[in-house]
Amino acid sequence: MTKVYTFNDFGGPERQELIDAEIVDPGPGELAIEVRAAGVNPVDWKIRQGLLGKHGPLPMPMGREASGVVTAVGQGVTGFAVGDEVLGLVAPGHGAFAERTVLAADQTVAKPQEISFDDAATLPVAGATAYDLTHQVELKEGQTMVVVGAGGGIGRMAAQIGKVHKFDVVGVASAGKRELVESLGVKFVESGDGVAERLRQLLPDGADLVVDLAGGEALRAAAPIAKEPALVITAADVDTAREVGARVVERTSEGLAKITGVVQYGVVDPTVTARYPLAEAGAAIAEVEGGHAAGKVVVIP
Repeated sequence: MTKVYTFNDFGGPERQELIDAEIVDPGPGELAIEVRAAGVNPVDWKIRQGLLGKHGPLPMPMGREASGVVTAVGQGVTGFAVGDEVLGLVAPGHGAFAERTVLAADQTVAKPQEISFDDAATLPVAGATAYDLTHQVELKEGQTMVVVGAGGGIGRMAAQIGKVHKFDVVGVASAGKRELVESLGVKFVESGDGVAERLRQLLPDGADLVVDLAGGEALRAAAPIAKEPALVITAADVDTAREVGARVVERTSEGLAKITGVVQYGVVDPTVTARYPLAEAGAAIAEVEGGHAAGKVVVIP
């Protein structure tokens, strides 16, 4: 048996619970791992709330990204062996908040020794998303990129990638995250009422790219600063993206390997700011759901 953190019905955090489950062998194209760390993301609570659709068997395991050590290799999988240290996305029907889980082999890469298990666990969802967001529109050195939600884990990595490419980066975040955002070497703009005016004052000629991790009103307010709607890319809100003419991030097959290499060489720091034991996964999810996380949050079995 293995411990797995799940939700037993769609709704609020009261639906979450830690259960005992059978250890499952990996299927074709899958890898079984002993989990060392799992990243927490907004998508975790959005799935639980039913915001992405209410389908799938219950109880449903939670968590999408993990790092760990391979314990078994499924049929047809090459390039991985038992004992390998890896990071990747969980296979359908499995969850990362667990002692053991199963990863999709085609969305898994080897974990470099230079990257800790904690940092590695933030890359399959958050890191790869940040990479794809910042590369969907190719900017040149000196062009302007606005990051809406720069105080969160994905936003921080997106801002760092922008600085690597020598973009002029502007980070939009709450007042309490000003120091955190400015520590990245980017310009800070406070979110909330009046943010559109503050952005326009700072960028009278508009922005060459707006990447959004917040959605909703934050996206509506920031979208007009882009020089054209197609230069707004969101990873947070498909419906509002349609409303304002923005695009949704296009996930690539190479994003995970690319961001892993960038982190391996110390160019981007995932900035893990909180670690919770598996028994306290609910508190980890609550920190992200409440918008209080000042970086990446991980769950440790």
